[in-house]
Amino acid sequence: MTAITRMWDKIGFNQKLAPYVFVSPFFILFLIFGLYPIGYSFFMSLFDMRLVGNRGFVGLANYTRLFTVDEFFGTAVINTVILLFTGSLLQHVFAIPMAIIVNSPRVIGRHTFKALFFAPFITSTVATVIIFGMVFDHNFGLLNWIIENVLGMEGIRWTARSGPIKATISILLNWRFIGFNMVIYLAGLQGIPRELYEAAAIDGAGTVQQHRMITLPLLIPIIFFGVSLSLIGGFQLFDEPFVLLGGYDTVGGPGQGGLTIAYYLMILGFKNGRLGRGAAIAWVLFFIILIVTTVNRLITNRLQKK
Repeated sequence: MTAITRMWDKIGFNQKLAPYVFVSPFFILFLIFGLYPIGYSFFMSLFDMRLVGNRGFVGLANYTRLFTVDEFFGTAVINTVILLFTGSLLQHVFAIPMAIIVNSPRVIGRHTFKALFFAPFITSTVATVIIFGMVFDHNFGLLNWIIENVLGMEGIRWTARSGPIKATISILLNWRFIGFNMVIYLAGLQGIPRELYEAAAIDGAGTVQQHRMITLPLLIPIIFFGVSLSLIGGFQLFDEPFVLLGGYDTVGGPGQGGLTIAYYLMILGFKNGRLGRGAAIAWVLFFIILIVTTVNRLITNRLQKK
């Protein structure tokens, strides 16, 4: 009998309760810092709550306002969806082939390539965005210098128009996260037995056929995981446009080209002090993410059954 057990016996402690006592700190912290804030945010969304004072109960008015009279929410949703496809989901189109190439034992220095491709993900977001802002500056940026002096074309106002703003953010997101997704797929590839490829090669299957018939089907669970992370991160996109476009005051830049749902949430909640409306956006965003990840799960299940 251990010293702890003897101590519990002396104080008459019920040993059946011991496991619950030991795990209780986690649940207490989760209730205080997790569940309570979640519940209180929904409570806030039903009130005209502000940083200073509470203007009273409004029911679902904060939600209906978003879909009726709010002048920026629709734009934020459209921008977020566009950037989701061009900046978040597009990464996987490049990440899978890159993982296949780096996974090949015939590639010299493949471990170095892994580190180089993954490095942008662990680089500070603010530092990365500042550097990209300098490169894409429409007056003195390196990219416009190349376009004008090397290609002989007119420079692009990257952060001064709605379309180029989205292109800039998309390029930035792809540069930062393609390597991260490549590492995820690389881990999945290393779990596929080499014997399957050897058997396929004996049967006369070429490299493309092997990857189409073996690699992609066996990577479907990993693809679901990677795409789910991209969906969640894409709908929560905030840091990159916020830093690139100058914070709260620009409201997403010219034409609100970089205004995302999370960006607009922060503007309403913390710049304008409309906590109730900001909380409503947070819950709308939660249900959007819940729906798209569920659809992703259904599509994945359908593909796995084929």
